[in-house]
Amino acid sequence: MLESTPVNPDNSGLEVSCWFVRRRNVLLSKADFSKLYVDYYLHLADQGVKVAPEHDALFKRALAGFVLHAASRPHNELSAWTINFQAPLVNVFLTGDNADGSVAGRVFTDNVKAMPNNLFFTDVVRGPQPKQRSSVEFTGGDPLTAVEAYYRKSEQRPARYFQTGEEEFALVAAHPDYEEAWFEALTVDQVKAFDTTEELGLLEKRIYRWHCGCNQARMLQVLAPVFKQDADRLFGADEKIEIRCPRCAARYAITREAMEAFVAKS
Repeated sequence: MLESTPVNPDNSGLEVSCWFVRRRNVLLSKADFSKLYVDYYLHLADQGVKVAPEHDALFKRALAGFVLHAASRPHNELSAWTINFQAPLVNVFLTGDNADGSVAGRVFTDNVKAMPNNLFFTDVVRGPQPKQRSSVEFTGGDPLTAVEAYYRKSEQRPARYFQTGEEEFALVAAHPDYEEAWFEALTVDQVKAFDTTEELGLLEKRIYRWHCGCNQARMLQVLAPVFKQDADRLFGADEKIEIRCPRCAARYAITREAMEAFVAKS
């Protein structure tokens, strides 16, 4: 799930700018997500994926939250989120690699487990360190609320999201010795006016683009254990099956002949 794939040799894509707000001791990350949303919709069209409007709205907000969070993290970090909503019953999945700025994800509506509460899961791999997993409960139907709950309960520091335009978002994350009262009282208008009201120091700009890295070989690898156990159950009477990438829902046609050759070779 958290494999790294080289991508974006021309350094094009969505630009996220990260600033330190001096004297307030908070980090500001912001971006206009129009370009990334276009790439996401082109991907859906290419793969013949249809997402219900209410699920699409959830995914877009979650995607913005994920990228802004990623931009505030170390360059060698890979992460994945699963945000489970009980109403509507749906999972929103996102994954990204800071090493190359790749990000992808999808919406799951089938076989989503009904549970007493909404849950936010995160998996993080940083360099050679082992994977770390955490989960927190949250209330409400906004994925950004879920991330804010994660910051307060798991990161042990608060962070707040603000939608500053139609497709523009900002993340304000607290650092040690931040001004708590000022932070908790922040409004969208105040965040939009940071350029003129606060002393900002540019830390860096990062580039992100829609890219999963899935391919035919990886899909064969996913199916290989099932095929070895019961090939007839996997294919039935068909010589070809269709599989969707678990990370981005890209569509792949897998033939029995290709599967047999892959297993024999491996």
